[in-house]
Amino acid sequence: MKACQCILLLFSCQILYTRALECEVIPGTLKQIDAGLGSVGGVNNDSEVFLFLGNRFTKINASLKHITIGPAGQFGVSPTNIVFKFQSGIFRPIPGISGGLKQVDAGSEIVAGVNPIDDVFCINKDTNSNGPPANAAWTPLTGGRLKYYSCGPYSCWGVNFTDNVFLKRNVTGSSCGGSAFSEIVNGSLSMVEVATDGSVYGVDSQGSLLQRLGVSPSNPAGTSWQKIAACPFGHRHVTYDVGRLWVICIDGSIRRCT
Repeated sequence: MKACQCILLLFSCQILYTRALECEVIPGTLKQIDAGLGSVGGVNNDSEVFLFLGNRFTKINASLKHITIGPAGQFGVSPTNIVFKFQSGIFRPIPGISGGLKQVDAGSEIVAGVNPIDDVFCINKDTNSNGPPANAAWTPLTGGRLKYYSCGPYSCWGVNFTDNVFLKRNVTGSSCGGSAFSEIVNGSLSMVEVATDGSVYGVDSQGSLLQRLGVSPSNPAGTSWQKIAACPFGHRHVTYDVGRLWVICIDGSIRRCT
């Protein structure tokens, strides 16, 4: 019994402590959201695209199932997995990957994403800055299949189809492939997001919202997970930028938290 109590105590210290956030409800409903460099965008269940302008989400003329905003620019993927980049006031298609991508990330100097069969790809900073051209060589990342992939200033994080969490170190603008994937053994997430400052947040299959503590350039893996609460009945998606956590609740409602 004492051994069991010790194990439960250790587990609670690593994951189960919950911190409540101060949040405000933002009008509208979304299924996915992303923030970077002070801008916020999201998409709803009908693939309608919204940008947060002033104090509300405003619909723009585009059809995307996923949007990303960050140092690498603004990108999205269509319901048919076509990759788009926002250029000259509109989202323009970017060919180059057979089958397209189902999720894309621009949270660092590189662009990265996963295709419908969970292969992972990336584009270096210079290639992206130049367009990228139609024949841009997307770098395939070996070592594992992932359903979701997100990059920050010094590392990338991903989750696979069984919700295992993986980390890729030594990612730079000129070397988007980084080093080999390593697994974060004490974590299970359905999606993960790395902010432009390196902060890591995720949502698990039970709708719990978690933050990775102890993440730094010298220790990109961090130390432990902390549960945080923003929505009353569960969480669906999360992003963080300039001191604000944006959360999509399980019912699609939107929270902005500090």
